[in-house]
Amino acid sequence: MKINLPNALTLLRIFLVPFLVVVLLTKFDGRETVGLLIFLTAVTTDFLDGWLARRRGEITTLGALLDPIADKLLISAAFISLVELGLAPAWMVVVVIGREFAVSGLRSIAYGRGILISASGWGKAKMLSQIAAVSLLILAEQHPVLVRPGRIALWVVVAVALASGTDYFVRFLRRIVLLPPSADGT
Repeated sequence: MKINLPNALTLLRIFLVPFLVVVLLTKFDGRETVGLLIFLTAVTTDFLDGWLARRRGEITTLGALLDPIADKLLISAAFISLVELGLAPAWMVVVVIGREFAVSGLRSIAYGRGILISASGWGKAKMLSQIAAVSLLILAEQHPVLVRPGRIALWVVVAVALASGTDYFVRFLRRIVLLPPSADGT
């Protein structure tokens, strides 16, 4: 199997996750800057991989499977590291990560029934709010004036996560209820 450029970028994002965690959780001068650079590099691969795959006609099953996994790994690792650093309340991070698992589960169930529940605008809003919150909170350790904006951004993340999760759940129910069960009873 040949790995195309979009898939290589997705794999790079996955590869950067452990480095992000190590940098954020290891005490050394400048770790916030290095951590933010790693995080923003990984985020950039998220935007580039999809754009390149569509533009170059290189959308693959591997990419479609790995991309959301890479996204969830990156965001989960960043938020969990921020909890460890005392910069993000654990309950808020649990809500955000819980939403990710719930939506993935709903989409898997729907896919198993031959139903595609596509991403919505809420997904982009969720990702942008997560990028802002993580970036602010990473920098807040070195610049305490950013703690408050970072926490406000985290509240936005929780609100958007709940709204987008609700949107997926409603769309899931509408699609499942409107379609009759298949011959195998599912």
